[in-house]
Amino acid sequence: MPRPINVRVTTMDAELEFAIQQSTTGKQLFDQVVKTIGLREVWYFGLQYTDSKGYITWLKLNKKVVVQDLRKETPLQFKFRVKFFPEDVQDELIQEITQKLFYLQVREAILTEEIYCPPETAVLLASYAVQAKYGDYNKEVHKPGFLGNDRLLPQRVMEQHKLTKEQWEERISTWYQEHKTILREDSMLEYLKIAQDLEMYGVNYFQIKNKKGTDLWLGVDALGLSVYENEDKLTPKIGFPWSEIRNISFNDKKFTIKPIDKKAPDFVFFAPRLRINKRVLALCMGNHELYMRRRKPDTIEVQQMKAQAREEKHSKQMERAQLQREKQGREDAEKEKKELTDHVRKIEMEAKRTHDELQRQEESAKLLEDKVRRAEAESRELELKRMQAEEEKKKMEQQTSEQAKDNLLMAMKAKEMEEKAQQMALEAEAKAKVTADLQRELELAKQKHEELEKASSIPAHSFVTEGAQDEEDGDAGEEDGDAAGDTDLNMEGIANLNSELSRVHIAEKNKAMAEKLKALTSDLATARDDSNLTATDLLHVENIKQGRDKYKTLRQIRLGNTKSRVEIFENM
Repeated sequence: MPRPINVRVTTMDAELEFAIQQSTTGKQLFDQVVKTIGLREVWYFGLQYTDSKGYITWLKLNKKVVVQDLRKETPLQFKFRVKFFPEDVQDELIQEITQKLFYLQVREAILTEEIYCPPETAVLLASYAVQAKYGDYNKEVHKPGFLGNDRLLPQRVMEQHKLTKEQWEERISTWYQEHKTILREDSMLEYLKIAQDLEMYGVNYFQIKNKKGTDLWLGVDALGLSVYENEDKLTPKIGFPWSEIRNISFNDKKFTIKPIDKKAPDFVFFAPRLRINKRVLALCMGNHELYMRRRKPDTIEVQQMKAQAREEKHSKQMERAQLQREKQGREDAEKEKKELTDHVRKIEMEAKRTHDELQRQEESAKLLEDKVRRAEAESRELELKRMQAEEEKKKMEQQTSEQAKDNLLMAMKAKEMEEKAQQMALEAEAKAKVTADLQRELELAKQKHEELEKASSIPAHSFVTEGAQDEEDGDAGEEDGDAAGDTDLNMEGIANLNSELSRVHIAEKNKAMAEKLKALTSDLATARDDSNLTATDLLHVENIKQGRDKYKTLRQIRLGNTKSRVEIFENM
């Protein structure tokens, strides 16, 4: 029994290992991959590999894997990648896994500059990438420097501006904070909605020549074929929508496109290699099929997928709303707890002040009591002396009768003693008055002390009990495959042709975003180093000056009939 062949398939976020047989076809391997990752929108994807000549090639699904021009390596290496792009990601990408794979591939293409992205748009896209990775902004968690290890901007953008990592982070974080409440998967879709308006998004470029031998670029995308000058991949000069093409074919290096308008000449170009024409034909067939499918009613399968996606999204929104309510409840509880804690602390401080005041009052009362006691003692002493003086007076009076000889002297002494007794009486009266005043002051102090004791007790309702809370191209070699190919493009049953001409740039639909992008452009202009601008940057600046964007250019390059546009191509 033949030994199994080990295969490694790398998606944008995982590596998968499979063991296949000699008889395994490309489709069988492809089906294994999509089943493993749970993908149903399979029509956008393909298995990519590097062939024995070093060319990037799409695996043919209708052939055995081992008979294709694979490198001799173990395990066999494939990349699971987007092969065809939708016209509008929001309307067409249904599953979250599809959106995520698109997001990861487009983001990588922007960061590696396979897709040109101007600086201000790069910052905006970076902010959505941060939201997709970290979720809602939280100032307690997302502190300065938290983006230090993240690759968020194309190297070209950083080299063209005299800004530090911290300054770039500040600008990205400013936008990031505005995305609060956007789900991570919705952030990926928002990223794609902005990225799909970039001129190079979803375009497969091939080097070609016209009959004059002029070097040009052919762009194949979801809407048709476009022709670019050799030095400008941003701005196509002429375009041919799928709705104007009835047949495409190649013979060796010559590629022929027959328009529906039979009065128009054939659109003919030449590729440097046969394999390029094979790949162009495969991409034309796939993109045309999807162009037709989008303009017909959805199949039952797609309807079911959309219904399931809506249910899942609704369920997630409900779950998120519940989580938000619980989070808000916790925040409210924390706030109430803090308010109560602050209130208790305030009461405790007030109680301490009252206690301190009470102590001072008690000390004052003690001092007053001491004064009262001393005053009473002095008063008693004075009273005793007065009584003694009275007794002395009586004795003196008795002696006056007996001592006649000393009458005058005794009379004078008696008078003196009387005056002294009167003076003592007055002093005793004054002391008694002072004692009464001190007694009243003591009574007032005791009364105030009782009031302070009542005020110092904390009401029971100030405390609460806390509750518990938380494929194509190429053949194995040009010598092995057919040197010709042909296919008719049927447009029957399609009503809304060229509906793409009504599309507008996202900045025209979202005025707030347009204003912010304008402000960010002005901000970055002050730090821009013009000496580092690339030829593509200069082309972009010129397009902005001329008021051009992807969709305005699309309408421009389709002006005139097919015949006139073929003539323009021939004369380029």
